[in-house]
Amino acid sequence: RPDLAAALRELRAQYEALAARNLQAAEDWYRARCARLHERAARSQEAVRASRKEAGECRRQLQARLVEMESLRGAHQSLERQLQELEERHSAEAAGLQDTIGQLEDDLRNTKNEMARHLREYQDLLNVKMALDIEIAAYRKLLEGEETLFNMGSVGLPALNSLPSPTYSFQPRNFSSST
Repeated sequence: RPDLAAALRELRAQYEALAARNLQAAEDWYRARCARLHERAARSQEAVRASRKEAGECRRQLQARLVEMESLRGAHQSLERQLQELEERHSAEAAGLQDTIGQLEDDLRNTKNEMARHLREYQDLLNVKMALDIEIAAYRKLLEGEETLFNMGSVGLPALNSLPSPTYSFQPRNFSSST
């Protein structure tokens, strides 16, 4: 009778060898698969770290931009207020200057009117002076004429009365002045 126990032992050894090989292959496959998964996990962790780092950098940049935007908004509001104050001050100065211009124009008009009045008065006084100069010249002629008559001595008193006596009348001329 064949030795069943030996055949079973041999079969059992073959199965155990096959099981050991399968176990070894499964462990190798498991180790290879785990190694690949560990590599993928490490790469994924690196990618996650890089993404987190990039997200953190983006957050920091966003915060910096928000702070900068708020700062610029404040500067813009400040500049708007300054511009409004300058416009108000400028309009107030312009109104003051317009008032000054109006006053100066009134003063100029009054001065021109006063100068025209003084010019008329001067013309009147000049006319009076010229009339007085004419009268003085006439009286001087009369006096010189009488002196020559007295010096000549031959002319009598009745002859003096026969000389025509000049009469002068003063009529002032009105000059119109243009301003």
